Amino acid sequence: MSSSETQTVGGAAFNLDRRVAIITGAGKGIGAATAVTFAEAGADVLLIARTADDLARVAGEVRARGRRALALPGDVNDVAVLADAVAMAVGELGGLDVVVNNAGGSYSRPFLETSTDQLESSFHFNVSVPFELSRLATPHLLESEGGGAIVNVSSVAGLNVSRGSLAHSLTKAALNQLTRLMAAELAPRVRVNAVLPGAIETDALRGYLSAKAPDVRQTMIAHTAMRRNGTPEDIARAILFLAAPAASWITGKLLEVDGMVVHEFIPSSLPDL
Repeated sequence: MSSSETQTVGGAAFNLDRRVAIITGAGKGIGAATAVTFAEAGADVLLIARTADDLARVAGEVRARGRRALALPGDVNDVAVLADAVAMAVGELGGLDVVVNNAGGSYSRPFLETSTDQLESSFHFNVSVPFELSRLATPHLLESEGGGAIVNVSSVAGLNVSRGSLAHSLTKAALNQLTRLMAAELAPRVRVNAVLPGAIETDALRGYLSAKAPDVRQTMIAHTAMRRNGTPEDIARAILFLAAPAASWITGKLLEVDGMVVHEFIPSSLPDL
């Protein structure tokens, strides 16, 4: 195959031209990088985040690449915002082909310090919100030419066991299983997959590391086979792959994008009880 033929095949495989996507948590980090990556692949996007200024900046980056962008400031924990997002995408952008459930997170505490309120709040944000947005979007994804796609942004924490990470690890594990269950029910017309990031250099991680000893980042890097932390763009490209025709025969999969964490014994920072 010639180089020009290879470029044509590769371009088509990762082309989102005339596709419409909803991306949650799109004001910064992985969500913002995904919005720009999708725009570069040809998609029009509806962006949701809590901070209007962040959304305006990302929407401007999308438009600078020649694509349409709608900004919807709001908290996805309010399910009414999710219904508004679907209605706006369909009504103003002409349809819906891809949903990226990126917004999520939780503050974990040790088991005996975790309350049911904290656990239920984390479950709502990490599981109920992506479930509801996907449920509302599915009738439109079923109408998508070539098939719709849902990509959930989970975490490698959902596969691992670590002291002090109960709420986050538990609810990300639930999101992983939700991904597989939705994939089973929505196939073959809607594909559902998840990307599981490792340590990504977002504002949140940098803030966390700034409060730690200076050698914590280097320890993280030393225990990653690729010898660096990830970037939001690393995850955005993985999301693009799962949303694009390149992954047309992939559904129900959990794609770890973590630079290959080397699982060596590291003493826990939490003492035995």
